[in-house]
Amino acid sequence: MTSRQTHVDPAALAESVEAIAAPTHKLMEDFFGAPAHAAARHLDPLGVGKAFLDLTAALMARPEKLLHAQLDAWNAYMNLWTGMASRWLGKPAPAVAAPAPSDRRFRHEAWETNPFFDFIKQSYLIASGAIQNVVAGADGMDEKTAQKARFYSKQFVDALSPTNFALTNPEVLEATVASHGANLLKGLRNFTKDFDAEKGRLRIRMTDASAFELGRNIALSPGKVVFQNELMQLLQYEPATTQVFRAPLLIIPPWINKFYILDLQPKNSLIRWLVGQGHTVFVISWVNPDESLAEKDFEDYLFEGPIAAVDAIERGTGEREVNVIGYCIGGTLLAATLAWLEAKQQRRFASATFLATLLDFSQPGDLGVFIDEQHLRHLERVMEERGYHEGSEMATTFNMLRSNDLIWSFFVNHYLLGKEPVPFDLLFWNSDSTRLPAKMHSTYLRAMYLENRLKDPGGMSIGGVSIDLRSISTPAYFLSTEDDHIAPWRGTYLGAQLLRGPVRFVLGKSGHIAGVVNPPDSHKYGYHAGPAPAVTAEKWLVQARYHEGSWWPDWEQWVEAYAGGKVAAREPGGGALTPIEDAPGSYVKVRT
Repeated sequence: MTSRQTHVDPAALAESVEAIAAPTHKLMEDFFGAPAHAAARHLDPLGVGKAFLDLTAALMARPEKLLHAQLDAWNAYMNLWTGMASRWLGKPAPAVAAPAPSDRRFRHEAWETNPFFDFIKQSYLIASGAIQNVVAGADGMDEKTAQKARFYSKQFVDALSPTNFALTNPEVLEATVASHGANLLKGLRNFTKDFDAEKGRLRIRMTDASAFELGRNIALSPGKVVFQNELMQLLQYEPATTQVFRAPLLIIPPWINKFYILDLQPKNSLIRWLVGQGHTVFVISWVNPDESLAEKDFEDYLFEGPIAAVDAIERGTGEREVNVIGYCIGGTLLAATLAWLEAKQQRRFASATFLATLLDFSQPGDLGVFIDEQHLRHLERVMEERGYHEGSEMATTFNMLRSNDLIWSFFVNHYLLGKEPVPFDLLFWNSDSTRLPAKMHSTYLRAMYLENRLKDPGGMSIGGVSIDLRSISTPAYFLSTEDDHIAPWRGTYLGAQLLRGPVRFVLGKSGHIAGVVNPPDSHKYGYHAGPAPAVTAEKWLVQARYHEGSWWPDWEQWVEAYAGGKVAAREPGGGALTPIEDAPGSYVKVRT
């Protein structure tokens, strides 16, 4: 019997694959479109299955690209094997694949020093890189589908990282041997605590929530609640100087999270720092709504939020115009408020500051993966039953944007290493989620993200009044951050270009939280500042000048031009306002 070597013709193979692509795709479409599988579509409200079905069709339509990718991966594996053989013989060998500098999964020294684990690491990096490159290079899909395929492919490869499995994680193996398996037993107990059997949901504890109490060791700045309605409490903070600026300062935080991210501890509290600069600081503390507020809409947040707040501030201080800061969705609400005031020919804000705020939602980053008609209809059905959007579900969405840092690192620490959650104020705040009224959340997702109507003149009406962001003449300061995964800076830059008043645009380092909460004493995270945002984002960045340190002093220098002269310090509850309770108030203490 003789052996015969078979020659594989890649071109011929590609033609064969291409020939079966179209009929195969048609069969799959017919299968998933059949009435028997209608329920399955409801089980996949994000359309992930459909995205990967389209991805399969795209890859089969261009099989030569897939074959080239497989050959590249094969060559990488061959180089890896050669390098490993050299290492076993005591010879040095360069790495074929290395993690990104920001990738903290492979920090344990064994990933470098132990050839076995180094091989596992590099094998994974080659495979995960190949998968993501193939998905990114697929042609023939619309951008929304392609974005879903890229996003969930990354979720897939992140989940399969060898760091997430006990037998392929050297740190877990060391702990298991050292503790005779006690770490795995403790991890199982932690898993049992975190798993909600009734709802079939795992909610990983990121921190020891019992270690914090609002007003005792977190959210400590002294002040009073001086006004409240169904949607918010208005906090006024005690002065730290004998004189203060004439114009009060109002902060509108996002209602997706709680305001005390700006007042975690004295050393990193933006609120305390502002008070120390001589501002009379007022902050909106949004309610954590239940089903009774299901019909509250976006415009209710406007009228019962910033409009009610400035009216109360005028009663308390006698000042009709205030400076205002809006953070994230709070900044989106601020822009709508300014446009509504322009339409009503009223001026209530001397200046406006937008922190990590989208006004033009054409570039929402990975959050766009979760926004399409199919998903919104599913979400609206769920919210109609509840009356609100559950805060923990929103938190899960945000955590998926940084799954290695905010999901899998805790999975490894708590369930494989058996470590107990440690007290950490930022993670306590991150887990302190808030609900969102059904009607408001539907309006927000549809009008802003899905239809992007806020940016268009007359695209939205507030209280029956058509608004136009281009009418806003109020001087504005935009702070965005380079690594923001919630409000990507190129998207926020587009929003800054909409306003007709003078605009200062500043681009800080880090992300949505750390780039904003960046006190000067920390000596971290510099920023770029440059000309008005009249050119493209890329050209602006080239022209901008880099500054070391926090953006806070830059903002303070800017806002003082609109703060007026100095007056005697104001105690909380002046004028017609009567203190109701101590800060941080009762609304913020309601947990879900």
